[in-house]
Amino acid sequence: MKTYNEKISIYHGMASTIALNFSNNFFPIFAITILGATNYQVGLISSLPPLIALLMTIPAAVLLNRANAQKKLVAMSVLLARLMFLLIVLVVYLPSSSLQAWVFLAIIAFISVPNTVANVGWQTLISGMIKESRRGQFFSDRNRLLTMIGLVSTLLVGILMRDASESIIAYQILFAIAFGFGLLEVFFLLKHEEDVVPIDSGQIKKKSMDWSIFQDANYVWFLVAALFFNFAWQSAWGLFNIYNVRVAGATIFWISMFSVGSMLMQFLTFPLWKKWADKYSNLRIFIWAAVGMATTPFLVVLSTNLYYLTLIQTTSGFFLSGTVLILFNLLLEKSPEQSRTYCITTYNVLLAFVAFIAPQIGIWLLDQLGMNMAMYISSALRLLSAGGFLYVYIRR
Repeated sequence: MKTYNEKISIYHGMASTIALNFSNNFFPIFAITILGATNYQVGLISSLPPLIALLMTIPAAVLLNRANAQKKLVAMSVLLARLMFLLIVLVVYLPSSSLQAWVFLAIIAFISVPNTVANVGWQTLISGMIKESRRGQFFSDRNRLLTMIGLVSTLLVGILMRDASESIIAYQILFAIAFGFGLLEVFFLLKHEEDVVPIDSGQIKKKSMDWSIFQDANYVWFLVAALFFNFAWQSAWGLFNIYNVRVAGATIFWISMFSVGSMLMQFLTFPLWKKWADKYSNLRIFIWAAVGMATTPFLVVLSTNLYYLTLIQTTSGFFLSGTVLILFNLLLEKSPEQSRTYCITTYNVLLAFVAFIAPQIGIWLLDQLGMNMAMYISSALRLLSAGGFLYVYIRR
């Protein structure tokens, strides 16, 4: 039976999923079709948020560690981030498309400041609210339900905006609705029941980093493998956006269909990954998820047929569901409980650096070698990252 906090967390996740699906999913096509963004600027849509997160994660963790109650800080951070959607609604009124694109990127970067506090805070908050014995089942159920919510909301957007890919007003309505659901996010975050644990004003509260986490070999090797996997994974993010819109000519309807196919497959397969992880271990099963993820960039560039691309995105959702479910569970599993906040913080800081560099390298490969070769290299790196997790599994 689900606890009160588990139920509220699911409601919060539903509001968050809709808010992000009505905004982040369509930022690249909005930048390309409405703001006339260049390939470099499209790459920055993926790279700027991690750069800001890189600068903000440690201050965010220190702030959260010094707060007796974290949910209010997390909720106010989400509110500030969602308020930025209203600025994106107004960016089209700036005098030139070049200025519009750069201001849009500046807003995307600024959103990452409160988002960083919210993300680190939520991970710490939810790990303390959900018992370890419940995590696998809870996150499987939660991810499955939120995937279905995302599927329905994205499908609705695709249908309603089928012929509105170049309509400014349509995007403005979309981002305004995202803001409305952002307010619901804040409401449900504040409804969580948090145990307020007083912290002594001495050593623990003043401590901004626990370097002893790097003496834990299990955590360190997981960290190395996870960072390389994320580098290989994220290097193709900007490439997918450019390929789908510029090369394959996908409209907002087809972008929605790509997401719907992927989310439908995730919804159907989350229970499978949970079952396999419980039976064989998170680490062993994640290796197979990583191998599967390696096939996507290679398969995508084989055709520009939009039905084919929808099929590939749908099948890729099978492996993506394993990645989404198991990677976070592995982070919690490999992080010593007494220093979990520092482990999560370190992971997020280094992940932010990787996430800033990876899309830029992907765009550089595109400029130097062309789309096909850049995608082939991304697939090779993803396959190599699976080997990294295999090494972690063998040495444990």
